[in-house]
Amino acid sequence: MALYNFKRIQPIPTANDFLDIVLSKTQRKTPTVIHKNYKIGRIRQFYMRKVKFTQDSFDERLNAILEEFPKLDDIHPFYSDLMNVLYDKDHYKLALGQINIARHLIDQVAKEYVRLLKFGDSLYRCKQLKKAALGRMATIMKRQKDSLSYLEQVRQHLARLPSIDPNTRTLLICGYPNVGKSSFMNKVTRADVDVQPYAFTTKSLFVGHMDYKYLRWQVIDTPGILDRSLEQMNTIEMQSVTALAHLRACIMFFMDLSEQCGYSVAEQITLYQNVKPLFVNKPTFIVINKIDVTRPEDIPAEEQAMLKEISEKDDVQIVQRTI
Repeated sequence: MALYNFKRIQPIPTANDFLDIVLSKTQRKTPTVIHKNYKIGRIRQFYMRKVKFTQDSFDERLNAILEEFPKLDDIHPFYSDLMNVLYDKDHYKLALGQINIARHLIDQVAKEYVRLLKFGDSLYRCKQLKKAALGRMATIMKRQKDSLSYLEQVRQHLARLPSIDPNTRTLLICGYPNVGKSSFMNKVTRADVDVQPYAFTTKSLFVGHMDYKYLRWQVIDTPGILDRSLEQMNTIEMQSVTALAHLRACIMFFMDLSEQCGYSVAEQITLYQNVKPLFVNKPTFIVINKIDVTRPEDIPAEEQAMLKEISEKDDVQIVQRTI
C-alpha cells in the first residue's frame, strides 16, 4: 500500500493560469524567428516543434497532477474512507478522470496537427495550423476549469489533514461530545486542541504523541459521536467512525457520569453498545471522567449494574479520571 505525504502535492493553477504557464514556456523555450526565405521543410519543422513542445508541457503538468494525488485504491483503507467522507469518492475520481481525458485529447490534437503540418505548403498555411492546434489545446484546458478548481480545494484540505500513521501503536479517544476527550488529549500530549464548554468543539481528527515506558504512542482525539444510524451521521461524526473502523488501536471510550455533557449515563452506555462492533479485537477501556464531580458509586444502582455488566461481559477495564 502506498503511503502518501499529502503536504507535498503541488498547488494547482486555475485553467487560465495553466494556459499562461504552458504557452509562455513554449514561447521562451522554442525558436521565435522565422524568415520567408526558409525552405518549406524548415518552416514545417519550426511549427511542428512548437506544437510538440506545447503538447509535452501540457503532458508534464497534467501527469504531475495525476501522479501526486492519491489513488483511493492504493492507499490505506483509513485514508481512502476518510477522503470519501470529506470529498465524496465519486466526485474526486471524476475530477481526476477529466484531467486524464484532457491529457489524451491534447495528445490526439497534437498528433493530428503534426500530421497536417507535414503537408503544409506555405509559411501562412503552417502558421495557421500551429495557431489552430494551440487554440484547440487551450479550449480543452479551459473546459477543465471546474475540475482544476475542485482539485485545488481538495489539495488545500489534504494538506491540513493530520499525519496519522495507520501502522504505529495508537490510542484512540472516543465518546459523546463534551465528555472531556480533548482536555485529556492536551494533558497527555503536546497537542493544543481547543476545549470549550459546548458540543462539537472538535470538528476533525487531532493527533498528538506521548512516550510511555520508552515507547512512542500516537494519540488521536476524535470528534464526538451521537447515538444515531450511519445514514444520519454528519461529516464530523463520520471521521470518528472511519478512524474506529480502520485503525488498529487501543480504544478509550470516555463517559461523563455527572451528565454535565448533556447526555444521561444510560444514553452514553447505549452509544457504547452501538459502536462496540468497531472495537472487536482491540483493547478497550471505559474512562470515567470528571470523578471529582460524580463517582461511579454515586450513580443509581441500576446504572452501576449496567457498567459492571459491560466490564465483566466484554472484558473491558473501567478506569477513572478527575478532569
